[in-house]
Amino acid sequence: MFPPGPRNPDAVKGVMFGLTAYTMWGCFPLFFALFDGIPAFEILIHRILWSCLFLVGLISVLRRWPPVVAALVHPKRLGRVLACALLIAFNWGIYIYAVESKQVLQASLGYFLTPLVNVALGMLVLREIMARLQLVALGLASLAIAIQFVMLGELPWISLLLGLSFGSYGLFRKQIPLDGLSGLFVETLLLFPLALMALTWLSWQGESHFSHDTFTSILLMVSGVLTALPLMAFAGAARRLRLSTLGFLMYINPSIQFLIALLIFGEPLGMVQLATFMMIWAGLALYSWSSWQSRTRQAVS
Repeated sequence: MFPPGPRNPDAVKGVMFGLTAYTMWGCFPLFFALFDGIPAFEILIHRILWSCLFLVGLISVLRRWPPVVAALVHPKRLGRVLACALLIAFNWGIYIYAVESKQVLQASLGYFLTPLVNVALGMLVLREIMARLQLVALGLASLAIAIQFVMLGELPWISLLLGLSFGSYGLFRKQIPLDGLSGLFVETLLLFPLALMALTWLSWQGESHFSHDTFTSILLMVSGVLTALPLMAFAGAARRLRLSTLGFLMYINPSIQFLIALLIFGEPLGMVQLATFMMIWAGLALYSWSSWQSRTRQAVS
């Protein structure tokens, strides 16, 4: 529950964008489970290609080319945009692999960790002041990862890579002076030549699944549209909200994924995994309580 006080219309829009993005992302395992037998790398290629083409049409219809052109004519300013593009592509690839290898629980743990990664990055990079409870929350998350490493004999690398890559993406995206739509298009445009070369290579090797059958081709094309829509919403939220608020909304995504993994995909949840999830949830609860107290004090003052 948010404390009473005057509403900031821009912040309200940011919250709505965030809710939309995280709910769509939470349901993604159901979509990517349809790509039976198609390698994660190939799905990633098509996500980039078709999302870029979709955005070309959308920007043309909305007549939003001026900010895109303004960004592209200053290549020296594209460093952070390129970092965002590489981070989100890496995140996509790991996530698709997790779904295809039936490790959605690990993926959900990674996105549960992301808010705490945001807290750490906010403190280390943006010099945001963190409350004591938020530091305790980070400690609980670190302890949970250590327990998985000791008890299971391996690091939950999918979880760690997803959390670190998406948390870093949020950090860089917040610092880019582009609106959500323009920024997303420039990101995908920077990746487009690489994706096109990769698709050409797959086709030359005879390993491309595109055009094998109508259903597969449609799925690959739709993946681009479904990639663009939540990212557009997330970019809109990132420019309007604090990094810590983005982290709070992030709970929606992994919660949906967690339920899908257990109830629909039937993935096993061992006692060690359950214990580490509970520690992460406890850390998130502490973080949420600390954030709520901070908002309350600001509203009173």
